[in-house]
Amino acid sequence: MASKLTNEAVIERIKGQFGSDILSAETPYDFLTIEVLASKQHEIIEWLKKDEMLKISFLTNLGGVHYPEQAGREFAVVYHLQSMVNNFRLRLKIYVSKENPEVDTIVDLYAGANWMERETYDFFGITFKGHPNLVRILNEDSMDYFPMRKEYHLEDGTREDKDDRFFGR
Repeated sequence: MASKLTNEAVIERIKGQFGSDILSAETPYDFLTIEVLASKQHEIIEWLKKDEMLKISFLTNLGGVHYPEQAGREFAVVYHLQSMVNNFRLRLKIYVSKENPEVDTIVDLYAGANWMERETYDFFGITFKGHPNLVRILNEDSMDYFPMRKEYHLEDGTREDKDDRFFGR
């Protein structure tokens, strides 16, 4: 079933409501992707859910991405949202700095965000303000680092038991 909404109609409706809070919009692979101010993320997602035309009622996925080369925008939180009524999906992105990797929780809007936010915290160290139980979910509690950050070498250069000839290098 084709969507009742078009990417153009949706972005115009969102820009009409939030204007300068929308930093960019693009449609890679015909998938509407919107970057918004991190400080407005909760307000925008709440509006998307309550809007009578859009009816974005389902959080498909939430995750983090580490971009160490982007100063001041090292971490992205990516939300995949869907309107089941309109058969329409959109991706919402926000960026935060390494110095303050913190965003508002959306558990109050989508209960399913609970574990996804915990997983994102567990692997990337992004804090979700207001989360009811922001503790590690998959990794050891004793870990003092976040394993999905691109801050660690992929291999241990001090190993002497590994001969690269056997690995095609």
